[in-house]
Amino acid sequence: MARNIGFVVGFAALICAALLSISAAASIRPISDAHRSAALELFVPVDGSFPSLEEAYEALRTFQILEVGKTSDINSATCPVVLDKLRSPTSSPKEFFNALKLNGILECQIGSQTFEDVASHLQALIKDADSLMDLYYSVLSLLHIKGQGVSAVLSDAEGVFHSIKALSQSDGRWRYDSNNAESSTYAAGIALEALAAVVSLADSEVDQSKIGIVKHDIEKLFDSIKRYDDGTLYFDEKHVDGSEYKGPLATTASVVRGVTAFAAVAGKLNIPGGKMLGLAKFFLSIGVPGSTKDLFNQIDALSCLESNRISIPLILSLPATVLSLTSKDQLKVEVTTVFGSATPPLTVNLVQASSYDKSTPVIENQELHFDTENKIHYLDILPLKIDVGKYTLEFEISLHDPENLNIYATGGRANALAFLTGTIKVDKAQIGVFDSDAESAATMQKLDLSQDNRISLAANHLQRMRLTFQLVTPLGHNFKPHQVFLKLRHESKVEHIFALESSTKQFKIILDFLGLVEKFYYLSGRYEIELAIGDAAMENSFLRVLGYIDLDLPEPPEKASRPPPQPVDPYSRFGPKPEISHIFRSPEKRPPKELSFAFLALTLIPLVGFLIGLLRLGVNFKGFPSSSVPVLFSILFHAGIAAVLLLYGLFWLKLDLFTTLKALGLLGIFLIFVGHRTLSQLASTSAKLKTN
Repeated sequence: MARNIGFVVGFAALICAALLSISAAASIRPISDAHRSAALELFVPVDGSFPSLEEAYEALRTFQILEVGKTSDINSATCPVVLDKLRSPTSSPKEFFNALKLNGILECQIGSQTFEDVASHLQALIKDADSLMDLYYSVLSLLHIKGQGVSAVLSDAEGVFHSIKALSQSDGRWRYDSNNAESSTYAAGIALEALAAVVSLADSEVDQSKIGIVKHDIEKLFDSIKRYDDGTLYFDEKHVDGSEYKGPLATTASVVRGVTAFAAVAGKLNIPGGKMLGLAKFFLSIGVPGSTKDLFNQIDALSCLESNRISIPLILSLPATVLSLTSKDQLKVEVTTVFGSATPPLTVNLVQASSYDKSTPVIENQELHFDTENKIHYLDILPLKIDVGKYTLEFEISLHDPENLNIYATGGRANALAFLTGTIKVDKAQIGVFDSDAESAATMQKLDLSQDNRISLAANHLQRMRLTFQLVTPLGHNFKPHQVFLKLRHESKVEHIFALESSTKQFKIILDFLGLVEKFYYLSGRYEIELAIGDAAMENSFLRVLGYIDLDLPEPPEKASRPPPQPVDPYSRFGPKPEISHIFRSPEKRPPKELSFAFLALTLIPLVGFLIGLLRLGVNFKGFPSSSVPVLFSILFHAGIAAVLLLYGLFWLKLDLFTTLKALGLLGIFLIFVGHRTLSQLASTSAKLKTN
């Protein structure tokens, strides 16, 4: 039974794995509620606050973009820390930066004088800054102060712009400082964001020639972009020290922030919309990150792409990638922004659909209908006569308004995978037994696998068994599933599995029992015949018992191999246990009650004789002590002896041996102490009498 369950579970797992692989690889999806749930699970404050201001900003910024969470609980615990950092004269540019951008979300009650003091301090830091990060933190901090309505003007904007631009390289990347020869793609995003802030803070317009040079650097930077075969694009470092390596996600997010920020102040950049769409696909293809830093980088970068002055990516996705022909499912397509927002009027056209393993298209140029209520493009696939299987779909998005071509990026043609399932018909199924030399004269029995009918066969080792059937798709084509097995299971639970061969029209298997006697371990008897047919595209995959066959095999020779021991069903230990019948030993014969009482009387005769002897001899208490202390110890000594005698009586009546020994041990220690004192007093009194 255990092996049978394992076969069924494995058979079902293969089909589920095939369907899951299609769903996973089919198409990317916009930001969903799964990201919102992950944000609430990952960003968890402790006692109303986060370990650092940077982590607090990442959490609150993620909540703000996803429109989840509450900042009121964090405000009371974090605002005092923000105020302390802004008022502290020893705060670094990074601390000012984290405090100011966090305040932009929390809106703490901070006076304008505090902002002016910080701005003055930052102006002084910018003059002495010689590294990219110091300039970045200082300039971005001034920009946040300006966002609070406080005057913050960068007097020497041209000089700061030049200081940042001096760290750039010919390939569009940037160095962190003039002493560092290594350039970084991550630093390029930092530098572009800082340059955008300089332009925003300048008291006069920055030289357009310098702006043009930076635009050229951005084009060079995008020349080094990396790509996957599905059109996904991302940035990564080339040769950077391990301590400065950020990874593709953080690096790509940095570039996206910098490029979109610079485009917001410098105007349109010469970046193809397809590259912006490829970057959006990269962030969405990650799914739901498992760390706070990765989730923040993903959501923050996508928010930059959601609204930018270069090209807003439009994401084409399939809500369902597994479609049932039996249920008459429609092919549905959604076109949204990265956060699922509505798009301008557009048309989705299915350019072609081709089988995954064939290049010949089965559908061409089908325009999808638009459901205005659900905002979904759909296409009825049943009238198109598409058969079951895996298909590559090629879509094209057309914007109705030509002016939107400069605003949105559709990426030309978009590909997606879809899987069509249906009911597969088992036709012309036959089974029969025939002699080895008379296959043509075999008597075949028809099988109706749509019903639970079971056949009964009989054969000996000189005969063969043949099974044939056809599998037909809903459109009448021959179907070849992934899994087709025939299993014979003996009464002793020994199983034998055979794979069926397929020709162009049918599946067929012939079992020659003469050649299988050793494999069957010469086990005669009844065998259960079981057929398993399964495929991810087959909605009616089954594992069914066809019937039984009684095999008469020869006796095994002396050296024939024995059947392997069958595994024990792990669930058998939870079944009912055999009943235990126990017969107690009959009690031994005992003497009559009268004899026992007579023996008791005999044992008491010496005690009676002892008492009579005491009365005849006479008892006196002349030797009993007269002083108070010896009298006390003598009384206790005799009481202890009486207690021992009483303990013996209780042992005889009711106490067990171990309880008696414990009590006797305690009484013994007591008797040793009081007896020693009593006997010592008697010995001392006797010695005084002899001396006198």
